[in-house]
Amino acid sequence: MMTNLNIEMIKDAHKRIRHYIRKTPLIHSEVFSELCSGNVYMKLENLQLTNSFKIRGALNRMSLLSAEEKVHGVITASSGNHAQGVALAAKHLNISAKIVIPKNISKIKLDKIRQYDVTILQEGKYDEMETRAKDLSKREHIQYISPYNDLEVIAGQGTVGLEIFEDVSNINSILVPVGGGGLISGIAMVAKTLDPNIEIIGVQTKGASTMYESWKAGKVVNFKEFQTVAEGLSGGLDPQAITLDLINKYVDRIVLVEEENVEKAIRILWKKEGQTVEGAGATVIAYLLEEEEKFARKNVVAVISGGNIEYSLLNRLLGEI
Repeated sequence: MMTNLNIEMIKDAHKRIRHYIRKTPLIHSEVFSELCSGNVYMKLENLQLTNSFKIRGALNRMSLLSAEEKVHGVITASSGNHAQGVALAAKHLNISAKIVIPKNISKIKLDKIRQYDVTILQEGKYDEMETRAKDLSKREHIQYISPYNDLEVIAGQGTVGLEIFEDVSNINSILVPVGGGGLISGIAMVAKTLDPNIEIIGVQTKGASTMYESWKAGKVVNFKEFQTVAEGLSGGLDPQAITLDLINKYVDRIVLVEEENVEKAIRILWKKEGQTVEGAGATVIAYLLEEEEKFARKNVVAVISGGNIEYSLLNRLLGEI
């Protein structure tokens, strides 16, 4: 597979999409800096349009469709955040979109997708929906927009990395949630190009650890995922996932965090930072909670990837404060 991503592609993506997206805040966290005895900065993509970074990659990829492809429209598969990104991009570009989502999608994500003028196909489990969407793409001759397995999608997500370097220097580590790997691939490529000494760490939960298992095995593996509070990271991997090659090239390691620490991170982010963060986005803070001593006297950026948390889950977790 082609993995010739370069920083110029990401800079071009940024020029293409910057007028449609928010440059999200990068804030210094007193709470987590004190915890780690270092400097912790949070890149708040939970404050992005659709409350997720996914609009970046979807918009970049869809902006590059040919005139004929735009006429036919697009299709994608998503557990929620990428679906919203594709839906909003379709609105901006005035093209039609079909979204294949799992039956057990969170209510808040389903309600948000329904705000857009898209066709929703709700069926199957997380690990089945990508195959279903690709089959429909071939049958109906409409472009499939991958959540992660596309260089231009990855380039769009990599614009998060460009923005980080605009706002902070002398970074030692960047922590990034990992699902299909598009976000960390783009950010890591930018970071390692600008400073090869920066440590890039991907974070998953055990329930959504297909990329972790694939990274360990050195190839894409089938892993039976199970329920996790970080459901935005679920979904398995395309056997030809280019993100695994990019992760092998640019990412230092992938780690797994405990569910209870993700839940704890969600509570602390709400109570002490005033941030609404979904499980996937909170995994990086969970890692700080588990390994605080690793980041003493270091400058750390934690990418908070999204804020679309189910209200009932948030209420339950906040009730445990």
